[in-house]
Amino acid sequence: MSYQEHSIEFADLQKYIERLDSDEGVRIDNPDGKIFVNKIARRYTILVTKNGYDEFFYFYEPVEALNFLKNNIENHSKIFAY
Repeated sequence: MSYQEHSIEFADLQKYIERLDSDEGVRIDNPDGKIFVNKIARRYTILVTKNGYDEFFYFYEPVEALNFLKNNIENHSKIFAY
């Protein structure tokens, strides 16, 4: 099974995070790594991969997840929804 992904603007990130369904996600391509965002049940799971290391972060409120993302998205990052 394949998935469809499309580029989104940083200004639209909040809308996508707030409406994220369990079979959807967001990928952020930073110059030095990637960030993946998923939501299962009521918990947001954020995976940060950087320099060969993976680190997971968990949030229950969209505003918490968004604040974390805003602090970890770099200027030239590309954002995709899938």
